[in-house]
Amino acid sequence: MSIGMVLLTIAAILVFFGVAQRVLDRMYLTDRAALILIALMFFGTLIPNLSFGGVEVSIGGALIPLGVCVYLLVRAGTNKERIRALVGSVITAAAVYLVSAFLLPDEPEQLPIDPMYLNGIIAGLIAYALGRSRRGAFICGILGVLLADIAVGVMNRLNGIQQTLVLGGAGVFDATMISGLLAVLLTELVGEIVERVTRGNRAPVHRPIHQPIRNKEK
Repeated sequence: MSIGMVLLTIAAILVFFGVAQRVLDRMYLTDRAALILIALMFFGTLIPNLSFGGVEVSIGGALIPLGVCVYLLVRAGTNKERIRALVGSVITAAAVYLVSAFLLPDEPEQLPIDPMYLNGIIAGLIAYALGRSRRGAFICGILGVLLADIAVGVMNRLNGIQQTLVLGGAGVFDATMISGLLAVLLTELVGEIVERVTRGNRAPVHRPIHQPIRNKEK
């Protein structure tokens, strides 16, 4: 089982036991809808990819996550939030592509972890910083990795490398799940910490105690 499937399994368990209720509320998802989407992404990776010429699209690794991002963009409260999420996705994609192309060694064995896992972590951190909200962070994380994958495919074609672009394929699917879930997790944890600190520094509100006066029995 890949790391992406493991993360989806963990997410499903958290949703089932109600641990992720607050996050789901912010993302306009019910427990049932979240479990259905997780199942679609999980089993969608086992279905043959959709083929469009030189491009193949994974149903669970690209199509379903992209659909969730579109849903969140439509449900976003303001145009500012939508624009921030889209711009953040492009910046995340550019950062992941530049790191992969110029900073990572050519031999994956030289790294302590799989390069795709590292790309997912980098994308998740950047998506958290740019997304601002749980919805925005998730969109930046998912779209950032998918756009970076498209950029790699385009550059390969420009360099004369005739290689089929598998959008949301095995390694990219893992990076996508790492990025999206990490971005949301960081946003939730940091938001919770900030709220606790804010409540801790706030002076307690003292309200007068009103005791009703009962009529004495005559």
